[in-house]
Amino acid sequence: MIDPGLKNKVALVTGGNNPFGIGAAIARSFAAHGAKAFIHYFRQTAGLLDEDRKDHGQQDPGLTFFFKQQAKTADEVLASIRESGGTAVSWEGDLREPENIDRLFEQAEKAFGHVDILVNNAAEYTADTFLPPVGTGERETVWEGGPAISMIDLASHDRHFAVNSRAAALLMRKFAGQIITRQKGWGRIINISADCAWGCPKEVSYRASKYALESYSRSAAAELGPYGITVNIVSPGPVQSGYIASEAEEALIADIPLRRVGLPEDIANAVIFFASEQAGWITGQLLFVHGGHRMALGQL
Repeated sequence: MIDPGLKNKVALVTGGNNPFGIGAAIARSFAAHGAKAFIHYFRQTAGLLDEDRKDHGQQDPGLTFFFKQQAKTADEVLASIRESGGTAVSWEGDLREPENIDRLFEQAEKAFGHVDILVNNAAEYTADTFLPPVGTGERETVWEGGPAISMIDLASHDRHFAVNSRAAALLMRKFAGQIITRQKGWGRIINISADCAWGCPKEVSYRASKYALESYSRSAAAELGPYGITVNIVSPGPVQSGYIASEAEEALIADIPLRRVGLPEDIANAVIFFASEQAGWITGQLLFVHGGHRMALGQL
């Protein structure tokens, strides 16, 4: 087994409360390699209807199941790490609020003294479009065979960019300042994007904000390299974090050469590599982890 050299490193992972999610898998992987995981989270309940808030024991993947996981604390994730002998602490904060950037690092330092690795995984996602309304409603476009999607407006734009690009940029600034001030000469930043970040109909603000994150990442890699800080991007394809219903999963597999959707652990493996000593001379790179999804090679 290759030793990634992560023992006793401190990894700050944002967006880690969904037990079936990418952030949780990343935190578990760091802990399994001997690192200390500081898990940020923010409970999101916007996608839940009143009836959905009741626990009916539903275990089938789909949007209702996914939103229920997003509305949880990080307690289940912490328990799974500690039961396996790992070390982890969590803190809740809304990254749309700029003051929570400093608070997050204060809490991480209170728990572990410092931060060696930053993983920007937290994300805001709602579907929006440039198209004018079709059907009923003042702002909703009804797509054949799919849910209603709102037109882009000030709120949808700002909500996405506040979390997916602005918060990530401010977290990188804070992290870099600490590494440089303390003259540590070693640091890792791994940012989680999304395949097709360059543009995607029906998800215009989400994808655009992730594309901005990619640009920030490359600029940071160039500026922070002299201080021993690497900055890389992991771009996942369809990952089963609880939101993909069974019928949708079957449809997605047809467009994935490896013939399965991703697992959160697939993304975690890539993050661990970028954080490892083995990736010490790799920076400014974007790694697609998507089983060949969106390779633009035509129908396979």
